[in-house]
Formats: sequence, C-alpha cells, structure tokens
Amino acid sequence: MENIPKISDSEWKVMKLLWDNNPCNANYVIENLECEMNWKPKTIKTLLNRLVKKGVLGFEISGRSYYYYPLIKKEDCIKKESTSFLHKVFNGVAKDMVLNFIQDPDLTDEDIEDLKKVLEKRK
Repeated sequence: MENIPKISDSEWKVMKLLWDNNPCNANYVIENLECEMNWKPKTIKTLLNRLVKKGVLGFEISGRSYYYYPLIKKEDCIKKESTSFLHKVFNGVAKDMVLNFIQDPDLTDEDIEDLKKVLEKRK
C-alpha cells in the first residue's frame, strides 16, 4: 500500500471511471468526463498521462486508440486515502474520526442501525 502515489481529486474522478469500466479508450473517458466535469479533452488526456506516469494506470495501443486500465485496486487506494485523512485530520485516532461522523445530524436511523451492527461484529 505504501507504493501508491498521492492521487489528486481530479485524478480520482478518472480512476473511478476506469475502475468501473476497464479497459476503455481515451475517447470513452473523454466522453464521460467532458460533460460531467466540464473539462476539455486536453485536460482529461493530461490527467490520464499523469496517472500513467505515477504508475497507477497502464495502457495498450490498438490501432490508433489507447486503452487504459488500472494497475492498482480501488480498495488499496481507498485504504491509503483513508489512512492519510485519519492522520492529517484526527492525528491518527480512529475513535475521534468515528465520533465526529456519528454526531452528524444527517445520520438516519438506518445508518445508526448499520453502525451498531458493525460495532457488534467487532466485539
């Protein structure tokens, strides 16, 4: 997990698309993110190239198309990002983070029940 480079918020958008749809060509990525994010095709190609340079994406060339695919698992990136967030915001104390989130007034009764079940399993 330590080998996973920092992925920017914009790069996360690209990665999410590729984790759900891979391999896919650059045009597919552009078509899906151009409207959703209001990005120019050049911006999207730059993000793809950055992710390739970071070793997060791989690609194959078929004819005139580049087909991209993730080289790392979504779960590994989420774990690394969660750990980074925990250390940055809560000094690495998971209890403080959980307490902060469960005090959210938007938490539904269903959310609370799900949390109770998870905590009971951990006992």
